[in-house]
Amino acid sequence: MAATDFFDLLLQNIYQTTLIEVIAVVFGLLSVWYSMKVNILVYPTGIVSVLIYVYICYIAGLYADMGINAVYFVMSVYGWYNWTRPHNDKSILSVTYATKKQNFIALSSTIASFFLIRYILVAYTDSNVPEIDAFTTAVFLIGMWLMAIKKVENWIYWIIGDIVSIPLYFYKGLVFTSFQYSVFLILAIIGYIAWRKEAVRD
Repeated sequence: MAATDFFDLLLQNIYQTTLIEVIAVVFGLLSVWYSMKVNILVYPTGIVSVLIYVYICYIAGLYADMGINAVYFVMSVYGWYNWTRPHNDKSILSVTYATKKQNFIALSSTIASFFLIRYILVAYTDSNVPEIDAFTTAVFLIGMWLMAIKKVENWIYWIIGDIVSIPLYFYKGLVFTSFQYSVFLILAIIGYIAWRKEAVRD
């Protein structure tokens, strides 16, 4: 793609961006920032963002991403509760590394989710990016679970998913969302480093 074609596409996508997408991006960025800081506000800000993205992804034909944002809402409620629930005589849940069993569950669940979601997208939707949509959805789904139980490894899943999501959302004409995932990637790397420092090994 020539440089002029790229900038023409960029400007076209910016013009198509809606205020609701900008709001979703702002709250999404706040959510990741609070997550990086291990701050409970990760959940209320995230809930606002994911509810908006349910609508945005439906309009863009990213059906798996639409579904995962609905799951994010449920997981956010669970995570909000879990982070504030006492564990082992502590007032809050501590950041820890995942056990070998948890890592195995996470990896195998990612693979199984990918094939299941891809099948659903191919068989029941008109998605033109079923493999990529299924991959990012599977990766983010497990990343959300690992974050809800405060495992350092959640950031690895977010980093992988962010790298793939940047060109995906740009391709779908959601330029601000693509930019959001670029920032997410940077914050996820910083978050991974920060959580490693704070982690207490099981």
